[in-house]
Amino acid sequence: MDKPVGMFDRDYEWSALTRFITDEQPGATLGVVSGRRRQGKTFLLDAACRAAGGFYFGATEAADAESLRRLSAALTAHARPATPYHFADWSEALDALLALGSERPTSVVIDEFPYLARANPELPSLIQEAFRPMRDQRTTSRTRLLLCGSALSFMGRLLSGNAPLRGRAGLELLVRPLDHRLAAEFWEISDPALALKVNAVVGGTPAYRREFARGDTPAGPEDFDDWVVRTVLNPETPLFREARYLLAEEPDLRDSALYLSVLAAVADGNATRGGMAGYLERKATDIAHPINVLEDAGLLHRDSDAFRDNRATYRISEPLIRFYHAIMRPVWDQLERPGSAARVWQASRRRFVSNVLGPHFEQICREWSLHHADPDLFGGLPARVGHGVVHDSKARTGHEVDVAVIGIADGGKPPLLAIGEAKWNDMMGIAHVERLRHIRDLIAASGRYDTTRTRLVCFSGAGFNDKAAAQASASPDVHLIDLPALYGRS
Repeated sequence: MDKPVGMFDRDYEWSALTRFITDEQPGATLGVVSGRRRQGKTFLLDAACRAAGGFYFGATEAADAESLRRLSAALTAHARPATPYHFADWSEALDALLALGSERPTSVVIDEFPYLARANPELPSLIQEAFRPMRDQRTTSRTRLLLCGSALSFMGRLLSGNAPLRGRAGLELLVRPLDHRLAAEFWEISDPALALKVNAVVGGTPAYRREFARGDTPAGPEDFDDWVVRTVLNPETPLFREARYLLAEEPDLRDSALYLSVLAAVADGNATRGGMAGYLERKATDIAHPINVLEDAGLLHRDSDAFRDNRATYRISEPLIRFYHAIMRPVWDQLERPGSAARVWQASRRRFVSNVLGPHFEQICREWSLHHADPDLFGGLPARVGHGVVHDSKARTGHEVDVAVIGIADGGKPPLLAIGEAKWNDMMGIAHVERLRHIRDLIAASGRYDTTRTRLVCFSGAGFNDKAAAQASASPDVHLIDLPALYGRS
């Protein structure tokens, strides 16, 4: 199948769908495609169906009987049978979909599947029965049925535990947001600093440029402030309320006020369960459930401390939600009045740097270390990259490590390939290198990791002074990573 010319990237996803859809083996197969809204799943699946001559059905929020009528009409228009379809139940409808693949591999997409399952909770079990291994309707079919949904909490449970469809799927595809490099290319931003600032606001969601910002991209670094004012802070644009809608669209988030407060606590710097509980003036046990639900929905991410057991911090996964809670929600009443955005943004820029841009830069540095850095830089392939706090018993203090690159353990202690410090707004110097050396000694003394080859890495959005550059030139274990390097342009 040829990928559409207008589709940006998604080469991996298109290849996975192509292999699944065109598989010649006998027997109908099931696939599950998920991902947060606005990532281009519908465009991707619709294009795949068109390329393969398959059938696409987009579900809506409706009663079960109405959905069956809509499916009957759509399938009639697609297959043009001698008599129109009028499905009495989903078992009959599923057999008709399996019959589409009686002669050749045929793609069938049911988009927004959670809408159908919410109206008829038995539907996953009915699909399980339809795909029973020795059932004639399945063995004589080569239908490639793809169930797609944006409710991550629901889609995550579809194939897990004792769910009816566990073990039935031959494809499980997650459509992720574009990473920071692809997002810069998609937004057509060549300046790394500007690209990272835009990414800190809207992340890597493709729809935020094309549909939500109507193609409005900052003309240059000097246009960033005006771009924020005329797009995300402008009540006339869809971006203005998008963060609220993302939360409302998750079916498991019933007490929206509590979930909003948990996200606000994290956006304000309260990254631990205790910190969140203190911010909300509740017991830590009271917020365990909302935290778990937000994790399942893909809105919160739990990061284990790389240096202390049983301690974790949380971060907001979606940049636009973090921007909303840090910048927009505290002054929402002001922003809703047209013409107030410029004044609000002027007063919020410092908070943007400290609560949004700084943490986002640190996360980009971790993702770069895991997915983009040459393994030779660290002396090995990273198994995971995290962050944490190293305790200094003599000084009775803790030292934060923004980037901890941990290698693969071959029977002994895991090798700590590198530790790093990330500063968005500070020019880094020799003091930062010496601080990392001291932290490395503390880690070595703790005995948790093998530190014999641990590299020291400084990440800076503002650059490095001459002493830091000289140290990096003289010491093979010291590395300086600037913004062009993060974007693959150095």
